Amino acid sequence: MKTAKRRKVFVVDDHPIFRQGLAQMINHETDLVVCGDAESAAAVCDGVAATKPDIVILDISLKGKDGIDVLRDLQIRHPDLPVLMLSMHDESLYAERALRAGARGYVMKQEATEKVMIAIRRVLAGGVYVGEEIQRRLIGGNVGTRRDPRGSPLARLSDRELEIFRLMGQGAGTREIAGVLNLSVKTVESHQAHIKDKLQLKNSSELLRQATLWVAGGQLS
Repeated sequence: MKTAKRRKVFVVDDHPIFRQGLAQMINHETDLVVCGDAESAAAVCDGVAATKPDIVILDISLKGKDGIDVLRDLQIRHPDLPVLMLSMHDESLYAERALRAGARGYVMKQEATEKVMIAIRRVLAGGVYVGEEIQRRLIGGNVGTRRDPRGSPLARLSDRELEIFRLMGQGAGTREIAGVLNLSVKTVESHQAHIKDKLQLKNSSELLRQATLWVAGGQLS
C-alpha cells in the first residue's frame, strides 16, 4: 500500500530550544514533517521559497520585524500559503490582529501538544483555529471592535505602536527601531508619544520600563 505523503511544515521562532522542540514533536507525527526553519524575519521568505511548505508556523515575537509584518510579506509573495501564528502573549491581544493580517489560526505557546497538532491539521484542511475566547467573540461579532475594558491596556495600541513597544522592550533604541521598520526617527518618536498617552504613563523612562517588563513576562506591572 502506498504511504500517504507527509505535509510539509516550515517553523519560524527565534528561540532555538523551542524551535527544535516543536520540530521534534511535528516530526514524530506520521502525516507531518518539518521541511525547514528560520529564527529571523529576514530569513523567512527565502526559506519558504526554497522549501515550498504546505503551512508556516510563525512566532509573533521575532527579533527585528515582528511576525505580523512577516505574515503580511508572506501574504504578498505566497497568497495561498496558510500561516498559523504562535505566541506567548494572550490571544485577546494578538489573535485578532493576526487574523486581520491573514493568519489562518493562532495558538498560545503554553498550549498542550495535542492542541498544536489539532491547529496545524485544521489549518491544513482549510479551516481556522483560535481559542475558545476568540471563537466567542467571532460568534458575537466583536472581532475588530475596540478593546474589552477587562483586557490588556495594550489592546488600545495600533499594530505599529505595539510593534514599537515590543522593540523597545527588546532593548532597541529609537534610531534602531526606525531602521528596522523603515521609518523616520521623528515618526517613531511620534508613535512613542502616542503609546505613552494611551498607556497613561508619566514619562519615557516609565514607557521603557513597562516595555521591558512586558517583553520579559508578557504583562504590564
